[in-house]
Amino acid sequence: MTSEKPGPSDADGARRRARFGTLPERVRVADMVEERPVTVPDSARDAYNSDEWLVRTCL
Repeated sequence: MTSEKPGPSDADGARRRARFGTLPERVRVADMVEERPVTVPDSARDAYNSDEWLVRTCL
């Protein structure tokens, strides 16, 4: 008595090769990163003048 496992049919093998036969295209690292500002720029808050701070603190 020999116990042979039934092998996959040709249609199953072709379907498997079509789905898993090749690797997907490589994704570049630059395409995986999205850069955007965390907050909306606020002109009133960003109107910092380093010279003004120096005059107020040191004089």
